[in-house]
Amino acid sequence: MNLHVPENDITAIVEADKANVWHHLTNHKKFDAVDPLMIIEGKGMRVWNQAGREHLDCVSGGVWTVNVGYGRESIANAVRDQLVKMNYFAGAMGTVPGAQFAEKLISKMPGMSRVYYANSGSEANEKAYKLVRQLAHKKYGGKKHKILFRERDYHGTTITALSSGGHTERNAQYGPFTPGFVPVPHCLEYRSQWGEVEDYGVRAANAIEEVILREGADTVGGLILEPITAGGGVIVPPKGYWDRVQEICKKYDVLLIIDEVVCGMGRTGTWFGYQHYGIEPDMVTMAKGVASGYAAISCLVTTEAVYNEFKGDMDDPMSYFRDISTFGGCTSGPAAALENMRILEDENLLENTTAMGDYLMGRLEELKGKHEIVGDVRGKGLFCGMELVADRDTREAAPESMVQAVVADCFAHNAVVIGATNRSFPGFNNTLCFSPALICTKSDLDEMVEALDGALTRVTAA
Repeated sequence: MNLHVPENDITAIVEADKANVWHHLTNHKKFDAVDPLMIIEGKGMRVWNQAGREHLDCVSGGVWTVNVGYGRESIANAVRDQLVKMNYFAGAMGTVPGAQFAEKLISKMPGMSRVYYANSGSEANEKAYKLVRQLAHKKYGGKKHKILFRERDYHGTTITALSSGGHTERNAQYGPFTPGFVPVPHCLEYRSQWGEVEDYGVRAANAIEEVILREGADTVGGLILEPITAGGGVIVPPKGYWDRVQEICKKYDVLLIIDEVVCGMGRTGTWFGYQHYGIEPDMVTMAKGVASGYAAISCLVTTEAVYNEFKGDMDDPMSYFRDISTFGGCTSGPAAALENMRILEDENLLENTTAMGDYLMGRLEELKGKHEIVGDVRGKGLFCGMELVADRDTREAAPESMVQAVVADCFAHNAVVIGATNRSFPGFNNTLCFSPALICTKSDLDEMVEALDGALTRVTAA
C-alpha cells in the first residue's frame, strides 16, 4: 500500500465524507457522479490525496494559509504541550501564550500596541467595524459611522463582512446587507476606470476623497483596505496610492483599517504587506498565516490611541469595548503562532520570500512573452497573479471557463494545485493566483511554471 494512504478503509471514509460533509464553495451536484477529493497528508510543499497521488501545493492550503509548509512537528508539539497544561479560558482573563505572542507580534509592528484575539479573518474585521461604530456613538453622536471599502477587496464571509466586500458575485443572494458600508473605486491600473491618466495611483486615491465628500466627511468613520488586493486579482497598488490614501484619512479623521488576513506573516516579503508602503494604520487585522493553519487564530491589532478611546470611566458601564470571541480564549492559536513566528525568523523565510518572489515573477514574465493569452503579471513576494485575456490589444478578459480549464489542466498533468479568481465579479474572473509556501525553492517554482506553460499551450489550442 502507498505510504500516503491510511491503513484503515479509505473507501468508507470517502463515503462518510460524501454522505455527511457540506464542503465550502462547492456545488455538491457533481458528487452524484464523482467522489470528493480528500487531502490526507502533507509534508513541506507536497500533499497527497486519498488515492496516494502527490500534488505540489502552490496556494498554501488552497486559501493562502500554510505559510511555513506542512508537517511541522515543532508547531504540533507546541500546541500539544500547551493544551495539556491549559487549553482554554475566556478572553476576559489572560493566558501565558496569549501574552507572549502579543508581545512578540507587537515587536514586529512599530506604532501598534494592542492585540485582540478572535478565530477568523471575518471575525477580526467585524471587531474593527464595531470599534468604529462604538467610537461614532462615544464621540460623534452616532453620526460618523460609515465605513468605506474598495471594489475588488474581500473582507470576510459574514453578512456584515460581505457588506464591506467588493465581490458582487460572492454577495449575490445574501442581501439585504448591513447599512453604512460604502464602496470606493479599485486601484487596478490595468483596468483603469479613467482611461490613460498620469499618476493613476494618485487618481485612484483621490476617488476615495470624492466618496468621502459625497457622503459627508462628518459621517465617515473608517476605511478598510487590503494592502495588496488578494482574491480580487492580486492587485499591487500603483505608485503614489498609499501616500495619498493616508493623507486623506488624516485630513478627514477617518480610521484606517488594514486587512492583512492574506498578506500578513511574511507573504509579501515583509512581516505585513502595509510595511512596504510606509503606512501608519489605526487598526490591522490578520488570520490565515498567523499560525499557518496549525490552529485557528485571528487578531485585531490597534494603536494605543485607539485602545485608549475605550479605556473609559469605571462608573460608566458603556464606556469599554463590550465584545467577546468565545474561541479567542483558546491557547492553541497563540501557542502555534509563537512557534510559527520562530520558524519564520530562524529559517529566514522573509528573505526567501523576497528572493523566490523575484524569481517567480521573472518566470511568469517569460510565460507572458510566450503566450498571447497572458495580459498582465503582477505581485509582490510570493503573492503573484497572472491575468488572462481573450485579446491582448483590447484587454478583453478571458472567460472564466478558460481560466478554470488552465487550473484543471495543471492539476491533471503535473498535479500542481494553483488558484484563480472565481465567481467573484461578472466578466473578470480571469486571474490565476500563485501563493506557494514561504519555504519554496526554485525547483518547486520551476515545476509549477512548467505545468502552467503546458496548460496554457493545451487550453489555447483546444
